[in-house]
Amino acid sequence: MREAPDEQKALRRLLHRSRAVLLDFDGPVTDLFGDVSTAPVAREIKDAVRSAWGVLDPDVENCEDSHDLLRRLRDMFERSSLVPRSRVALLQAEAIVTRHEHTAAQAAVPAPHVDELVDALKDLGMHLAIVSNNSDGPVWEYLKSLDLQSKFDAVLGRDPNELGRMKPDPDSVNRAVNCLDLPASACLLLGDQLTDLEAAQAAGTRFIGYTRSVERAAEMRKLGADWVVSSHQPLISAAKQLSAAN
Repeated sequence: MREAPDEQKALRRLLHRSRAVLLDFDGPVTDLFGDVSTAPVAREIKDAVRSAWGVLDPDVENCEDSHDLLRRLRDMFERSSLVPRSRVALLQAEAIVTRHEHTAAQAAVPAPHVDELVDALKDLGMHLAIVSNNSDGPVWEYLKSLDLQSKFDAVLGRDPNELGRMKPDPDSVNRAVNCLDLPASACLLLGDQLTDLEAAQAAGTRFIGYTRSVERAAEMRKLGADWVVSSHQPLISAAKQLSAAN
């Protein structure tokens, strides 16, 4: 299916203004857990933390998303308590998520055309980095399985000591910008979640949404995304057109 001329013009303009593309991992690169719920991972974490901290706060006990749970546990850790809570339990919780991410990475299916997208962006001279709420170890492992690791300058994943700084916090995006030694305005973030958009805006980068959800695409546009695509093909076409023109 051919892309609309105005879309190609917009994407070429965004790429022309950029020197680096930052990709979220879970979505634009692969759907890490696919259709499998992370609720069992969350239950494993809660069982482990409960044995160290005792009764969990209601918002923690009711959370069934593994990444959101890490953030909520960090918040619980910082809340006042009659009995001091061990930081070790936080590290154990993060390690459980990382272990499951390693397992999921072994079977995860690449996003359609992601290898072609990476090649088109590299041909254009772009620096590439991953900015993710996943641990950087499983991300590197997955990139190696696709023989893409050498095409990325850096992977900025979840910091186990700073669980409160996962996106929508801009920390990973800021770290990527600093690692690449580029101004934020020269970087373009490709992400599939509203939290990616929020992180990009806080860091000062441009943002392209990547989603097949009509509702999420509309929300991204409403909140100020520079563009939204439903596949990698429009961005690939725009990159190839710019490369041919150079």
